[in-house]
Formats: sequence, C-alpha cells, structure tokens
Amino acid sequence: MVHLITELSKYTMIILFALYTWQCFFALKKSVDAEEQAWKFKKQVVYMYLFHLNAYAVLFLSTKNLDLVKFYLWQVAFFLAVQICYGIFYKRVSKLVVNNMCMLMCIGFVALTRLSYKHAVKQFVIAAISVAVTMFIPYFISRWKFVRGLTWMYALAGITMLGVVAVLGAVSHGAKLSFSVAGVTVQPSEFIKIIFVFFVASMFYESTEFVQVAKATIVAALHVVILVLSKDLGTGFIFFVAYMVMLYVATRKLYYFAGGMLCGAAASVAAYFLFNHVRVRVVAWQDPLAVFEREGNQVSNSLFAIGTGGWFGMGLNQGMPYKIPEVKQDFIFSAIAEELGGIFAICLILVCVSCLLMFLNIAMQMQDFFYKLVALGLGVIYGFQIFLSIGGDIKFIPSTGVTLPLVSYGGSSLLSTMIIFAVIQGLYLMRERGEAEVPKKPVKKKRRQKTQDSERGGRGPQALEDGGQELAAQVRGIVQENRMEENGDRELAAQVRGIVQENRMEENGDKELAAQVRGIVQENRMEENGDRELAAQVRGIVQESRMEENGDRELAAQVRGILKEGQQRQRKRPGRVGKEGGVLSHEETIHGTKIQDFDR
Repeated sequence: MVHLITELSKYTMIILFALYTWQCFFALKKSVDAEEQAWKFKKQVVYMYLFHLNAYAVLFLSTKNLDLVKFYLWQVAFFLAVQICYGIFYKRVSKLVVNNMCMLMCIGFVALTRLSYKHAVKQFVIAAISVAVTMFIPYFISRWKFVRGLTWMYALAGITMLGVVAVLGAVSHGAKLSFSVAGVTVQPSEFIKIIFVFFVASMFYESTEFVQVAKATIVAALHVVILVLSKDLGTGFIFFVAYMVMLYVATRKLYYFAGGMLCGAAASVAAYFLFNHVRVRVVAWQDPLAVFEREGNQVSNSLFAIGTGGWFGMGLNQGMPYKIPEVKQDFIFSAIAEELGGIFAICLILVCVSCLLMFLNIAMQMQDFFYKLVALGLGVIYGFQIFLSIGGDIKFIPSTGVTLPLVSYGGSSLLSTMIIFAVIQGLYLMRERGEAEVPKKPVKKKRRQKTQDSERGGRGPQALEDGGQELAAQVRGIVQENRMEENGDRELAAQVRGIVQENRMEENGDKELAAQVRGIVQENRMEENGDRELAAQVRGIVQESRMEENGDRELAAQVRGILKEGQQRQRKRPGRVGKEGGVLSHEETIHGTKIQDFDR
C-alpha cells in the first residue's frame, strides 16, 4: 500500500510543481492585469502547500517517524510567517520573488529530510534565523542612499575577509573555504560576493573613464587571486563573470569584455597546470567512468542517479542518492532528479530562471545607475551559481563544488542567497514607489557661476516656476500638434514624462540648467541641421557633468530646457524626415535613462 501511494504521489508532485512553474512565467507577462496577477500568486501558494503536504505524507508513511509530523508543522508555520510578514510590512513587494524563495526552500527541506533528518532540521533553523535577519533589508535598501559612497570600505572588507580565510581557513576538499566562530562554521566568500557587487557598482557609478576602470579591475583581480590561492575556484569564477558583465554594461566597450574573457581563459589554462585540485576535476569531467574508482566516482554516480530517475523519478525514499559523495551540498540536484524525475528537475531549473528574469527585469527598470548595476550584479551571481551547480551535476562542465541556492545544505549559502533576495526586494520597492533615487548633492562652485551668468543672459527664471507640471503640459502639446511618422515625438514625449515623474525638481535645479541650455540655443541658431547639433551639444553637457551634484534632476532640467526653446520650431516643422523619408533616431543612455533625439 505504501509503495502504491508513493508511486501515485510522484505524479501528483510533478503536476503540482509544473502548475506552479507555469504560473511563474504567466505572471511575468506584461499583458496580465494586477487582479489576475494577484490571483496567479495565490494559486502558486496553494500549489506549494499541496506539494509540501504530499511530500511529507509520503516520507512519514515510508519511515513512520512522528518527528516528521512536528517538523512538517513547523515548516508550515514558517512559510505562513514569511508570507504574512512580507504582506504586512511590504505591501508592494514582488510576490513572485517571495513565492519562489519559499518554494525553493520547501524543495530543499523535502530533499534534505529524505537524505538526513538531522541536517534538514539544522537547515530549517538557519532559514528561520535568516528570514528574521533579512526581513529588515528591503526597508533599509529602499531608503539608505549613502551605500553608494562606501566604495573603498567594500573593497577593504572583502579583501580583508578573503585574506583571513586564505591564511587561517580550514581546508575542505583541497580548498580553504571557511573558519569556525564559537562552533559555527562560516564561509565568508558567500557574503563577500554581495559586498563585491556593491563595490563594482559604486566604482562605475562614480565614473567609467579608463583610470576608474583600471582601479576597479585591479581590486577585482585581487579578490579573484586570493580565491584562486585558497583553491576556491568556483567562487573565484563567479566573481570574475560578475565583474565582466558589470564592466561591459557600465562601459559598453566590447574590447574590455573581450580582453577580460581572454585573460580569464588564459588564467584557467594556467590553473590547470598549477593546481592538482583543478586537474582532478577536469579528468573526472572528461571521462568519469574511466576513473570511476578515483576521481570520477562522484560525477559517475550523479549521472547514474539522473538516468535511473528518468522522466518521472523513482519516488521519495525509493532511490539511492546517498551513494553520491557530498550529495547534500554539491549534488542535491541529482538526488532530486533521481527520486522526483527529470520533469520535476526541469521545472526546478525554470523556477530558478524565473527568479533570474525578475532580477534582470528590475535591473533594466531602475533609473539610478548604481542600483541598476547592483541588481544586475546580484542577478548574474545568482544565475551563474545555478549554472555552475547544475552544470557540474549533469557533467556539462567540470564540477566546481558550488551549492544550489536555497536548495542545497549550507548555512552560509542559504543566508547569503536570502540577503540577495532581500536586496532585490528593496530595489523592487524603490521602483514601485517611483522615488527619485539620486541623492541631493551640492553643486560645484564653477558650475553654479556658469549657470548664473547664463541666467542673466536668458529670459529670467519666472518661466520655469511651474516645474514638472508645465513641462508635462508642453510635451503633451507638442505631441498633439506634431504627429510624426513612425510614432517619433510620441515616444520622446513618453520618455520625458517618465523622467519628470521619477524626478520632481527643486526650483534652483530648473532655473540653472534651463538657463544653461537656453544660452547654448541663443548662440547656435540652427537652420537645416540645427536639432542634430543641439542634441550633440546637450549630450556633451550631460556626459561632462555626469550628474555630479544634482543627479537626475539636472538631466530632467536639461530636457525641459530643450523642449521650451524648441517648441516654436516644432510647431512650424511638424515632422523631420530623414534622407530616405523615415524618422531617424539616436539613443543615449545616461545612468540608465534613455533620451531619444530625432536626427534630421
């Protein structure tokens, strides 16, 4: 009877998890309205609890251990507390991220309970503590603006902690990964990943000039070198990839990215010849069955487990995942695939991908360049760690000993991943509130004097007193009077309105930069090629100032000045047609905000 229930339950769990996964991607669609999306999230929660109940019912029936019932109830209370706390304290939080976080932990608890009840209980305690610690992070991230100014503190903290581990850390499987504090084992590199992202974001927020890039590269290389010397090559690889992606997005220079990847490839070859630890993993990856008794045992048993499970799995407690060395940490994906099946394992990958897509979506929609890079960097770290973990389990790449976030056993990994999720939630809250994310900074004296001189030569400040509302009205007027081919000005107006809504200006900001732009327009009366030259000049101003002191308020003020001075010209000339009859466009991105000027 127990075997029959176990056999039927595996199909039920696959169906429930497949339905949950479908809702993940359906909720990401832009066409879904708020009410329908909320209903999808509620169904996700129902599917999660039904899967959880099904799994622990099977585990209880096969083991007759009453402690599992208590453990199950504690987990239900834990998940309810997480859902309720986020619902009460953060009403605008991303429900998809919360649900996926709980679902992945749920799968981890089920898999660990099957493998080792003792380790599952320890993981649960760490999860409860982690939730209590990280519950406040979204609030602080969405309000603390000074974090962008701690650039060198991030660098110092990261290098110091890695250095301590390299010198005093305990050796585990040939690598120095952790040390113990009061009987608690801590792996600092898991937390330094987050600090490292904040460091890189701060550096590139300040400037993307060559000197700044060189400084950031030296510090990043120092992080990676210490990890390589500690033989923690998997984490070092994550640091390297995260830095390269952030560097390319910040600078948009392909030769930086290509050069970095070539250096990384050369370093990988050098590591193969320098470290026996690396050679062992490469040999096991090339032909694990040929060295089954030695290097290839772990990878071979992982492949046997995945193959034995097939599409639908053996059922909980019906497989032999304990034959895989380090299955709880490094190869838990193989254990899940063996007993719950290949379909379930694919759905697990898709849920992780939906989290990554949400992270990247938040990064793209952030207007503040610093927070855009933070979201991108954390997303790359999360996604690449999943790639390394699952890729090593299925022999796609050599095994790196990296855990599967929120699923594998490991307190440091669990806490650091929950910190990443909490930071992302803080950025999501910031975006949802539509706050001006750039802090107020004093204007430099030279810049202030220049704007005052321009103001005296302009039309006076009275015309700018109405601020963002006046601009919005003007833009709407231009759109109504100037219907461009291929939706030209309509797109520009929408972009400018978005800038105004996100950046409510103070009076001084409007006056100074509007006067600046007005002076340029008066000195450069354009004829046929006027607007193109003006756009180039204004872009030059933005690139030189780099939002130094007033951030996005200056950018909005510049755009407002262009529209005020160009309104009459727009009315006389309702469309600017390119050489081939179409409307040509050029885009510039300034700290993540797109401005579209129409070329002639």
